[in-house]
Amino acid sequence: MVNDENITGKVIVIKIGGSTLGEGDSTVPDIIDLWSRGAKPVVVHGGGKVISDWVVKQGIQPVFVRGLRRTDRETLDVAVAVLAGLVNSELVAEFCTRGANAVGLSGVSGGMLKAELMNEDLGYVGRIVETDPKTVVSVLDSGAIPVIAPTALSAKASAETPDRILNINADTSAGHLARALEADRLIFQTDVAGVLDASRRLIPRMTKRQAYDLVSGGIAAGGMIPKLEACADALDTVKSSHIIDGRIAGALLACCAGEDVGTRIT
Repeated sequence: MVNDENITGKVIVIKIGGSTLGEGDSTVPDIIDLWSRGAKPVVVHGGGKVISDWVVKQGIQPVFVRGLRRTDRETLDVAVAVLAGLVNSELVAEFCTRGANAVGLSGVSGGMLKAELMNEDLGYVGRIVETDPKTVVSVLDSGAIPVIAPTALSAKASAETPDRILNINADTSAGHLARALEADRLIFQTDVAGVLDASRRLIPRMTKRQAYDLVSGGIAAGGMIPKLEACADALDTVKSSHIIDGRIAGALLACCAGEDVGTRIT
């Protein structure tokens, strides 16, 4: 049971993905529950599966490097349209129709996230170099829930530069925002039980150093890599980071109540 006194006024950054949203899922109702109790949830969403579906419709084969989507010019156009348009609007609509006040944003809004090209292998994928949370803070201060799509403004953008928007990994975006906001918690809703060891057993608690070791040791793979890195990097200002199973009804509330859910990184 969440104690209202423990969450009132607390900023809780919650990253959700399409794979954890479906019939019977309680993510949106749980976030609204936290909001109605006085917490300040900040939602960062992915949309990888939806992007992949739309990319395939365009005849483009999705390619991933270390869990990050390779983004050429055509894929970038699809990703921005799907993330900042379709997925973001649908999520905002779901919050609003359930009685919550939600505002859709992207990393470009107010120059929230600025990035530079990560490397040629990933194409138009950015590495975040600057985070300005003022737009998010303004939405929180208005009493609304920010719902953020992971795009970024190119740090070299200008009126003459055609490539002003870059694709950013949603996990990485959530980590940077949580750190800039000095959030109380950073929570990743996933479609697995949490972080697993080499024997595929759940690791309930780990340190920042252990998180980095899982990545460098090759035990963490694919999409778990940016999640662990984001969790560890955010701990400079964030009290605790969590990777939980978003498919389980009430998992988010249980996590905020301090129960042992998924993996906690401190």
